[in-house]
Formats: sequence, C-alpha cells, structure tokens
Amino acid sequence: MTQYRISDAAALLGVSDDTVRRWVADGHLTATKDESGRQVVPGAELAERAKAIAPEVVDRSRVRRSARNRFVGLVTEVRIEGLMAQIELQCGPHRVVSLMSAEAARELQLEVGSTGIAVVKATTVIIETEEEAS
Repeated sequence: MTQYRISDAAALLGVSDDTVRRWVADGHLTATKDESGRQVVPGAELAERAKAIAPEVVDRSRVRRSARNRFVGLVTEVRIEGLMAQIELQCGPHRVVSLMSAEAARELQLEVGSTGIAVVKATTVIIETEEEAS
C-alpha cells in the first residue's frame, strides 16, 4: 500500500504540513509510523481527501459536452505569430498550453488577465510514476 509522509501529503494537496496534522488529529486522515518513525498517511485516504477538498466547478453553460476535463483559469500569455497562436492558462497550480489558429484566438478575444476554460478531450492520457527510493 502506498503511504506518504506528512510533508509529501501536504505538497500533493497544496496545503501546509500543519493542515495535514490537523486532519489527522480531527480524524479526517489516519496516520501510522513508518520504519523511520515518521508519520505516514495511506495513499487511498489521501486520494479520498483530495476529492473531498477539491472545489466544485459549476458549469453554468447550457452546452452539453463529452469532454470531462475542464480547467478554468487565467490567461497568462498570448502569442500570435502568422496563422497560429499559443495561449497559456494558469488553472490553479497547473499551467495549460493550447495551440490554435490565430483567427480563433482573435475571435475569442483572448488577452492576458482574461478568464479562459481549457477543455481537454483526449483518447490518450499518459500517466507517469516515480520509482521508489531504495
């Protein structure tokens, strides 16, 4: 079973170490000690907590779509050169980059500081993991 040290759990959830310790004290997470005597949290519990604290994104549009990966963020960069444009959004801690036609970027009136929604529909999503240190 995957376990995370308090500091690693905090980094994954974007909270402080103290917040994770408070969740353990309040019974929201279970902590045990690893072979080094450090507190660790089970990965499955951490995943449930991540879902519980994730902000609910309310889609107020009337558009139905099959894409489930929607990221609301701020436009941080607009580069238009020739027929193509590169748009960067900061969606929480995630940077999302889109390549589109210059015409589409102009039509959307994208500018730094405006709100954008990255809608991702992919048949291939690559998942990576790191090897455990031995």
